[in-house]
Amino acid sequence: MTSPLPVVELRDVSKSFGNVRAVKNVSFTLPRGSVLTILGPSGCGKTTLLRMIAGFDAPTSGEIFIQGQPVSSVPPYQRSIGMVFQKLALFPHMTAAENIAYPLKMRRYDPATIPGRVERYLQIVQLSGMGTRRIHELSGGQQQRVAIARALSFSPDLLLLDEPLSALDKKLREEMQLEFRRIQQELAVTTINVTHDQREALVMSDEIIVMSDGAVQQAADPVRLYREPSSRFVASFIGLTSLLTGRATKIQAMDVAIQVGNMVLKGRTADETIQNGAWVECALRAEQVRIFPAGKGFAEFDNALEGVVDQQIFEGDRMVYQVRCPALGDAPIFVFDHDPAHHQFHQKDDSVRIGWNAQDLLVYACSDA
Repeated sequence: MTSPLPVVELRDVSKSFGNVRAVKNVSFTLPRGSVLTILGPSGCGKTTLLRMIAGFDAPTSGEIFIQGQPVSSVPPYQRSIGMVFQKLALFPHMTAAENIAYPLKMRRYDPATIPGRVERYLQIVQLSGMGTRRIHELSGGQQQRVAIARALSFSPDLLLLDEPLSALDKKLREEMQLEFRRIQQELAVTTINVTHDQREALVMSDEIIVMSDGAVQQAADPVRLYREPSSRFVASFIGLTSLLTGRATKIQAMDVAIQVGNMVLKGRTADETIQNGAWVECALRAEQVRIFPAGKGFAEFDNALEGVVDQQIFEGDRMVYQVRCPALGDAPIFVFDHDPAHHQFHQKDDSVRIGWNAQDLLVYACSDA
């Protein structure tokens, strides 16, 4: 049986602006009905990549395929793509319904079918009865829903999201992340989302591509990306992570002993190139570390250290500690306590013990080596 063609395929796509290579040899495929998030810091090339898929910029080299057809020479208006922009680009002089109807009129849909189609998408984005409102009469979240409905009203092959949630406050942004995911799953629309928000990427995606300096650092599903980051950069970009540098002193299969300051720590690695004596970089997620009052034992952990609390931040559902460990050369270790109401609070300058298991200290070859 022949496998269906991916909705989107990129083959070694690059983009240069003068002497600057903004995107470097990016390749991926996107199956029908899935959500891909392109994640990375500002300036990493993710928006340039999205613009090339949309047709606003042409690749310097490589090719983009949509529905199996090369599109580098196809203008944006001839690509079956819906877009939701960061600034939404809604027409303020139109009602919500008129905004949603606009792409249908531009594509010469039968006028008799447009009102019913507009009402259907108002229902999908949970704005039934609000079609007659002007844009300024809608809240920020409602405006987002209108923008989604407008982008989807003509049933595009592909939906592109260019950081449309970045201007919202934290609570509304998190609500809209779930709403985007609900709508996408209901309609099974193939989607590419661009963001620098790691939570958004984890919540909304079937697949995530992490970019840095124009290149793909890792492509994986959210669970694998979080649990098995391929580099110190990816580990540090996803989640709150403590970073340590040391020398590998003993390697046995995936188990590594690392000299960091005056301590020998136990960790794990998937990098078979690491040799004894080599400088390595280590990443440790805050939720994998446990914290106890000084003098309390925790023999069940592979790594155990004495430390001093430098900072505590209460976030409601968790307490975040920054602990300074003299044995590590005062390198800061971040700790989450996810049940602070039932645990002892540790104040600034308190002496504490922290511990974690070897499998949670991820070891990578030093990028400067």
